[in-house]
Amino acid sequence: MNPNASMTSTAPNAPTVQIVSTRPFDGQRPGTSGLRKKVTVFQQPHYLENFVQALFDILPAQVGALAGQTLVVGGDGRFHNRVAVQAILKMAAANGVGRVMVGRGGLLSTPAASAVIRRHGAYGGIILSASHNPGGPDGDFGIKYNIANGGPAPEKITEAIYARTRDIAEYRTLAGAADLDLDRLGTTALAGMTVEVIDPVADYAELMEKLFDFDAMRAWFARGGRMRMDSMGAISGPYARAVLEGLLGAPNGTVVNGEPLEDFGGHHPDPNPAHATELIAAMSGAGAPDFGAASDGDADRNMILGRDFVVTPSDSLALLAAHATKVPGYREGLAGIARSMPTSQAADVVAQALGIPAWETPTGWKFFGNLLDAGRATLCGEESYGTGSNHVREKDGLWAILFWLNLLAATGESVESLVRAHWKRFGRHYYSRHDWEGIPTERADALMAALREQLPTLAGRRFGALEIAQADDFSYTDPVDGSVSSRQGVRLILAGGSRVVFRLSGTGTEGATLRVYLERFEPADGDHDRPTQDALADLIALADTVARIRELSGQTAPTVIT
Repeated sequence: MNPNASMTSTAPNAPTVQIVSTRPFDGQRPGTSGLRKKVTVFQQPHYLENFVQALFDILPAQVGALAGQTLVVGGDGRFHNRVAVQAILKMAAANGVGRVMVGRGGLLSTPAASAVIRRHGAYGGIILSASHNPGGPDGDFGIKYNIANGGPAPEKITEAIYARTRDIAEYRTLAGAADLDLDRLGTTALAGMTVEVIDPVADYAELMEKLFDFDAMRAWFARGGRMRMDSMGAISGPYARAVLEGLLGAPNGTVVNGEPLEDFGGHHPDPNPAHATELIAAMSGAGAPDFGAASDGDADRNMILGRDFVVTPSDSLALLAAHATKVPGYREGLAGIARSMPTSQAADVVAQALGIPAWETPTGWKFFGNLLDAGRATLCGEESYGTGSNHVREKDGLWAILFWLNLLAATGESVESLVRAHWKRFGRHYYSRHDWEGIPTERADALMAALREQLPTLAGRRFGALEIAQADDFSYTDPVDGSVSSRQGVRLILAGGSRVVFRLSGTGTEGATLRVYLERFEPADGDHDRPTQDALADLIALADTVARIRELSGQTAPTVIT
C-alpha cells in the first residue's frame, strides 16, 4: 500500500461523522471582537464545540451554502490555540467544508488572516484570539468569525450565532480522526476535506511589499537608522522578523520578545505605556534607538515611539493621513478617513484640510468594513492603538509600524519632529483614556444608567470654567446599509470642542471596564508642551463629578491611564 495514499471513507479505520449530544451554555453572545472568556471556560466539555457548531448551523442561511467552501483558520498562539484548531478542523470536515487553510503551528495574526481570506477568495475564517488580553492557562481565550471581505462578522451574524447557542442540542465532529500535524507545510486529506497548512507570513509579507517603499526603508537601516520592535511574546514576532530583519535588512535583534509563547512570556500584550514598560525604558535617553514600536497579542494593534516621545493612537492616525501620499500604496490620495467615536478629532481636522470625508463610527472594527468596501474611506483607526486601511478588513499593527518607518525614510525626520510639525500645522488634541477595570457588572451598569438619566439636563450646565454644550448617547446610522447602532457611548461635548466620553468595554472577561475618554484641543499657535494629564485636569474632575465614578464604582482611581 502506498504510505502517502489519502484515507478514504471506505478504509476500515476511516474517520466517520459523529453526532454528539450537548446542551446550551449561558453567555455565548459574541461581542465586537467575538466570544472571549477565561481559558477554563473554553476547556469545559462541549463549550467550544457548541459555539463552532452554532456558527456552522447559521452560515448557510446568513451567507450561503457551506458545503465545499474554503475556510481560513488560525490564531495568536495563546494557550488552548492548538487544541481549538484541531477540534475546529474535525468539525469543519464533519460539516462538509471543502478546504481549510490553516497557518503553520495553528498560527495566523488577525490582519494576516484577513489578508489570506481576501487573497484566496475564502468563504470566511475562524480566528482564535483574545487580542491584548493576558494568555496562559489562567488567562483568556477567544474565537470570532470573519466574513469573505476579511472583516469581523456583522451583527446579524453574531446575533444569529448567539440565538443558535441558546437552543443547540448536538454538534458534528469526526470519530476516529487523529490530530493533524500542524507544523509541516503541505496538504492533507481529512474525511473528504482538504487541509492545507500554509506559511502564515508569506501572503501578508507580499502584501506589505506592494504598499510600502521597501528600498527606502532598507536605505534607512543601511544609513544607521536604529529601531526596536517589541512583539511582547506574541504573534507579531514571526512577521516582524521576516519583514524587518529579513526583507528590510534591520540588524538581528531589532525585534525583541519575538517568539510567540502560549503565555506571552508573562507579558500583558497590550501595547500602551502602562504595559510596554520595557520598550518605554529602552526608548529613553541619548543612546536610545531612533524608532520604537510594539504590537499586541494578535498583532492588530500598535504603539509608536520616538526617543523619549510617545505618540498617541489618535495623533498617529491623523499624521499618517496627512502624509499618506508619501507612501506608494496611498500615492493617489485618500477617499476618506474613519475613526471610532471615542478617538480624538485630530483626524477630522486633517480630513477637512484634505477636502475628504471624515466618518465617526461606534467602537468595533466591523463598523469600518462597510465604509472600506464602499470606497468611502481609505484609512481608519481607533484610540485603542488600532490603525488600518483598505488593504485588509482588520486593524493591522505591523502595517502601521511599516507606514511610520516609510515616513521616517521618506522625510529624513524623527518621530518627534514629524509630530511637532503636525501640531504646528493642525493644532494639538490633548488626549487620554482612563480605564476603571474590574468593576462589578451591576455597579458599572448602574453607573451608566445614572449617567444616561442625566442627559436631558446636562446641556448648559457649568462646572467651573467649563460649560457642557451638548450631551447625548451616541447613535450611528451606517451610510452604506442604513443599519442603526444606538447606545454606543455617552458624550459630553463642551463649549470650545473639548469632549468627555464614557463607555463600557466589551473586550474583558471579568467584571466590566469603564472607559473614560478625555480630549482638549489646543490651536496651532497654542501651548503644545503641557503634560497631558495637567492639560486635561479640569475635564478629569468634570467626568468624576458628573458620573460619580468613585462613588458608584467603588474604586478610588483608574486602573490604567493611557
